[in-house]
Amino acid sequence: MSIEIKAPTFPESVADGTVATWHKQPGEAVSRDELIVDIETDKVVLEVVAPADGSIAEIIKGEGDTVLSDEVIARFEAGAAPAANNGDAAAATAPAAEAEDAGEAGVGPAARKLLEENNLDASQVPGTGKGGRVTKEDVVNYLKNKPAAPAAAPAPAPAPVAIAAGERVEKRVPMTRLRATIAKRLVEAQQNAAMLTTYNEVNMKPVMELRKQYKDLFEKTHNGTRLGFMSFFVKAATEALKRFPAVNASIDGNDIVYHGYQDIGVAVSTERGLMVPVLRDTDGMGLADVEAAIADFGKRGRDGKLGIEDMQGGTFTITNGGVFGSLMSTPILNPPQTAILGMHKIQERPMAVNGQVEILPMMYLALSYDHRMIDGKDAVQFLVTIKDLLEDPARMLLDV
Repeated sequence: MSIEIKAPTFPESVADGTVATWHKQPGEAVSRDELIVDIETDKVVLEVVAPADGSIAEIIKGEGDTVLSDEVIARFEAGAAPAANNGDAAAATAPAAEAEDAGEAGVGPAARKLLEENNLDASQVPGTGKGGRVTKEDVVNYLKNKPAAPAAAPAPAPAPVAIAAGERVEKRVPMTRLRATIAKRLVEAQQNAAMLTTYNEVNMKPVMELRKQYKDLFEKTHNGTRLGFMSFFVKAATEALKRFPAVNASIDGNDIVYHGYQDIGVAVSTERGLMVPVLRDTDGMGLADVEAAIADFGKRGRDGKLGIEDMQGGTFTITNGGVFGSLMSTPILNPPQTAILGMHKIQERPMAVNGQVEILPMMYLALSYDHRMIDGKDAVQFLVTIKDLLEDPARMLLDV
């Protein structure tokens, strides 16, 4: 039975997508719900799985092609995998003299990409696909089971010397759709907003001592959820947003939209680029709720499982460059939001306290804001409020 494989239904905010990787090729046996193709949109990578046991009969949209919502991208044959009719059978019966040509023809796009990235030739990898086709899994298994290769191949060492003698090697690769969208949005943010940044510093000792005192009990009480620093910043930002509604607002044309809720985006770095999943209604979330949600975002981000719905909306954003060692930076706005908070590395520094020098764990904070919407006074007071709440965490509980 022939079945049409269609691109996912995209939300209204996503016009189209790009075929990123075909994980299965025509003629290869596929199990029901097995991943067959990735579709990359401006925001996330969506997975398309097999509707039944069978095989792909025809690929209509190749890797790199643009697809619309619900557009047919392939035809699927349910049931037993049919005999390959795309040249694989001929390749399987080809004489040894034609092995090199067959190796090139019998390589899927995903496998070819891996071969190029690892400087391998298709003839080096045993193919297990139809007609001896080399699949992506074949290349992965070959790389995993190749411990002796470096020791057995000292001879090629002179080759890089010859190449490096007078050449300046360059490699040109197209941007992924997600990276291109990030680049476009960052440029637009700087061009379309009157962006300024105000800085302050916060003594992290009170939060660190509180965390040290209760982290074991917290983890035990909340089923393994660990107490980090981000939840304190989310709760402090939530309280500050309630006190300064302009920082929680957005600009829509000539209108100002004031949001009566706090949806805070938390920037997550992934292999595909920076993503900003959103914590909804943070005013009603406890520290454990925030930590559990952020841990889930991080895991799904690394696994490529974040959905478009996870990143839609948001009234404010927090980004933490400190995890990479950044001491100070200027975060860029996430339109249409009008402010973003940047966290940084905690570093011990000598500070004057009541006329005495103390070594304290300090963090620089940066608040970038749209001056069209937020006055400097409000921006500074907003950041000072976050500082005060973090330096005396009890104030968040007492709402003072």
